[in-house]
Amino acid sequence: MEYTMLGRTGLKVSRLCLGTMNFGPQTTEPDSYAIMDRALDHGINFFDTADVYGWKRGEGVTEQIIGRWFAQGGGRREKVVLATKVYGDMGDWPNDNRLSALHIRKACEASLKRLQTDYIDLYQMHHVFRDAPWEEIWQAFDVLIQQGKIIYAGSSNFGGWHIAKANEAAKARHFMGLVCEQSLYNLNARTVEMEVVPACEDYGLGLIPWSPLGGGLLGGVLSGELTGRRGSDHMKKSIEENRSKLEPWEALCAELGERPADVALAWLVHQKVVTAPIVGPRTNEQLDESLRALEIKLDAEVLAKLDGIFPGFKPSPEHYAW
Repeated sequence: MEYTMLGRTGLKVSRLCLGTMNFGPQTTEPDSYAIMDRALDHGINFFDTADVYGWKRGEGVTEQIIGRWFAQGGGRREKVVLATKVYGDMGDWPNDNRLSALHIRKACEASLKRLQTDYIDLYQMHHVFRDAPWEEIWQAFDVLIQQGKIIYAGSSNFGGWHIAKANEAAKARHFMGLVCEQSLYNLNARTVEMEVVPACEDYGLGLIPWSPLGGGLLGGVLSGELTGRRGSDHMKKSIEENRSKLEPWEALCAELGERPADVALAWLVHQKVVTAPIVGPRTNEQLDESLRALEIKLDAEVLAKLDGIFPGFKPSPEHYAW
């Protein structure tokens, strides 16, 4: 396994991050345990979850599964850099969601209990909340850090302006601020290159891409059977809308002798601001297969061909101005 620093921190994390969103809804608890054990066997030490995963309002199903896995001992908790998130709707009352100081502190306590741990390594805001001032948000995070309940703060689904505003407010408090941003980023979804990627580079944030395979679109949909999620009406529509890109994409992967999913992950690993793409395996086999991405080296010629198939964005304002 390869490791890198999480943004500008001294924290080492694996170049692939284990996403756990399938644990519970798609993957049984025993199979989830097996996937997490296999991840550790491979040297993957970076696990990502959220309080809303499991999609049963207020229950934190996925966090509970991870907590029961930690409770088995064997150094499981000590080996994992644990990331979870706060923001989503966790109840019926007015302050059971978003980023008030009250909800941040209550949600953290609830996550700690479900995860059966004393601390969270990386506590991420799942979405920007424009109605709460950064003075309030950072006060809540500062208290949690002082109490030893969280170590680092991160964001998810923020714009470049939000990252800048958050970290300038943190600087005024002599607070470290955001160390990473989790964004939608893949070969077919490169909008973050306009604003978010430059902000991450300037402020020293690691970028953690979610949906690195575009919901399966980049996983070889033209050559595989359209069953399961691939057979959904949404996927079929997306395939037709992107067929002009998917055909040369899959042809290039065939020329390279690599699976499209592995090349898509490898491309993200080649982006200098990316810390670790999130892989969300439903089985151990899928987890094992994802490791191939770390072995693939894409030269300048191949990277240029990929840019030709999936044009990216220049930083703003150069992308739309002279």
